[in-house]
Amino acid sequence: MTSEHRAAFLHEFLRDPFTVAAVAPSGGPLADLITAPVPRGGDPVVVELGPGTGAFTAAVQRRLAGRGHHIAVEINRRFAGLLAGRYPQVDVAVADARNLREVLAERGHRHADVIVSGLPWAAFAGGRQDELLHAVTDTLAPDGAFTTFAYTLARWAPPARRLRRSLGTRFDEVVAGRTVWANVPPAFVYYCRRPRVTVRPPALVPA
Repeated sequence: MTSEHRAAFLHEFLRDPFTVAAVAPSGGPLADLITAPVPRGGDPVVVELGPGTGAFTAAVQRRLAGRGHHIAVEINRRFAGLLAGRYPQVDVAVADARNLREVLAERGHRHADVIVSGLPWAAFAGGRQDELLHAVTDTLAPDGAFTTFAYTLARWAPPARRLRRSLGTRFDEVVAGRTVWANVPPAFVYYCRRPRVTVRPPALVPA
């Protein structure tokens, strides 16, 4: 992560803290854990939600090693531009993650094999959390995997508890990984499998 990307991350946090919700990108050890379900064989469709400046993108690319289709969905245009310049092999979509089905359909896909999330769940109200999680379960392959992270020190805060409950209602299997104390702040990964079918909320009007 270059100083330019760190500065951009801080600038966007100060401009819109409720969308970015962190003052620095996640670290390498957390990136390795959150991308662990990305298969090292075949041609999987891997979706990255809220990649920011690419904290997890490099780890996804290392695991894919030129295979598959890596789609990064980023609503912040500045982040999207930085990401596209740094990783030209990544398909960067400037879009709201709640419109994930439409993003995939535009690229000829119905499902994603793995969805990796860098979204700031604690910054979202309950309704938006629900819409985002529905977008995930609506597009994840039945045998696919969804990963996201949470900050350890905020684990018992209301937004974090709400997220954990929501994951439990939308997936048959939810496993919390170990805490990465070297991350700033310390964080852990949720590994979610076997999405449950839910009723889809009304479609969003594209921005």
